[in-house]
Amino acid sequence: MAPVIELCDLTVRLSGRTVLDRLNATLTGRAVGLLGPNGAGKSTLLNALLGFHRPSAGTAHVLGHDIRQQGGVVRGLIGYMPENDAGIAQLPGVRFVRLMGELSGLPSDVALERAHEAFFAVGLGEARYRKLGTYSLGMKQLAKLAQAIVHGPRLLLLDEPTNGLDPAARERMLRLVREIRDAGGTRIVLSSHLLHDVEECCDEVLILKEGRVAAVCDLEAERRTNRKFLDLETAGGNGGFVEAVTGLGCECAVFDRADGGRRLKLVLPEGVEIRTLFRIAAERDVEIRRLSYRRDSLEDIFLSAMRGGLGGERTAAVGGQ
Repeated sequence: MAPVIELCDLTVRLSGRTVLDRLNATLTGRAVGLLGPNGAGKSTLLNALLGFHRPSAGTAHVLGHDIRQQGGVVRGLIGYMPENDAGIAQLPGVRFVRLMGELSGLPSDVALERAHEAFFAVGLGEARYRKLGTYSLGMKQLAKLAQAIVHGPRLLLLDEPTNGLDPAARERMLRLVREIRDAGGTRIVLSSHLLHDVEECCDEVLILKEGRVAAVCDLEAERRTNRKFLDLETAGGNGGFVEAVTGLGCECAVFDRADGGRRLKLVLPEGVEIRTLFRIAAERDVEIRRLSYRRDSLEDIFLSAMRGGLGGERTAAVGGQ
């Protein structure tokens, strides 16, 4: 699949401070999650792609177009749902979305038709003639999504789309995002601090930390590997247990406990079963006192990136805590 975004040493400085520092990444997913703690540079990156912040060095390509040289073309390809409200309270919803369609280059009559379609698509058809100022928070979020898709963009930038929503409204928003993704005509970048939202909608993740790339991860590949993660506490034995387990191809991190036992964090390769570990433990007089089992998750990937260094490498999830 052709890249949706290519970051090429992208650097942005604001008020003398480097907010984005030499970002390099090639993103090809249908839906790309943008993650990072507060202040990591997520919104700044979206604003740079939109041309609101001019790069201080480097550049980026959006759907093959250079944001420095072809900013107008790039903006014509993008639909943007901002984090903060940007509506006109006194305008009926459908008139506001029509206005956004016209600003995106649609003829007035086409923009009006598309505005009605967009309101029905997001489930606000009954409220499209009400003034935006009377909308609830959930309805305002849906109206922001409607204005972002009204002109049929090839790339949709969503900045915290579920911000402030109750569980039912949040699930409704995520369902709409998945429907747009699966329709196939629009690529998505979803910026969020909620790992669940990204895991539900995205097949690729870019993680930022302190304005730099901490990790780029293909979630679809991670899901296909379906790796097994174990957390063990052991006691006793002749010291050969770890060597035997490693010999099976397991990734292993070992931590000594104060009581003389050990804590092991393992990643089991394909074909190795948990019962094999119990057999090896019995052969070496090792007592397994506790065992917890889980699959890899986006939380593991995110926390590993936050613990590790900067530079975009995918860090192994079996590191210490």
